[in-house]
Amino acid sequence: MRLRPPEERPTEPPTGYKIAHPVLSHDGGRAGFVGVSLGGALPYGVVDEARCVYGLRHRVPHRRCDCGFHCVHDRAQAEGLLCTAEHRAAVLLEVCVLGAYIRFERGFRYARQRVRTMTAGACARSCGATAAALIEADWGRPGWRALQATCAACARGSVSVSLAAFARLAGEGLRVRAGHGAAPVPSGGGVDELAAEAAFLQARLDWFQTRLARLEERGPTGRDLGS
Repeated sequence: MRLRPPEERPTEPPTGYKIAHPVLSHDGGRAGFVGVSLGGALPYGVVDEARCVYGLRHRVPHRRCDCGFHCVHDRAQAEGLLCTAEHRAAVLLEVCVLGAYIRFERGFRYARQRVRTMTAGACARSCGATAAALIEADWGRPGWRALQATCAACARGSVSVSLAAFARLAGEGLRVRAGHGAAPVPSGGGVDELAAEAAFLQARLDWFQTRLARLEERGPTGRDLGS
């Protein structure tokens, strides 16, 4: 006789923790996340449903597959994953486990989730300052640009999006915080947010000026005037 694990029927959805990389769509209109392990090729939104990474047509999570979202029970354990070199630019997510799930000793594998809170670490440019924005990283996925945390000062001269703006693009009530125990990023009027927004606008202006200069060099025929 095959023994079946006991079924759980919690009164409230379980809470878990995981790390991921924030991403921005190529047109700048949407924000989401990509995982750091098996499902890293499949970007997901704040509220999303897991798909089998192998393309198999079975319900997720399947007991004979590795598919599904993954998280751990303990926040400290998830934070510990951020110490490794390949994960230092990732962010910490607090998630709500939805739908069917399989409980393990250290966490869950499950079908659906809601990302409640995203906590960004210190500035990825090694200055150690509190994050105020997300700057484009050196990699991405088709249609998505990977982002990493940056302070307001280091964001100047680069295309970036403030933490509050990322929350608005992600939608679904996502809360975005700066790391090291900082309070939630204010939704309007905060000094750090205004500085990051100003840096973002300056970066966009620099980009448009560069494109305009290139168009002027090419002339009306579309060719470089010096060729």
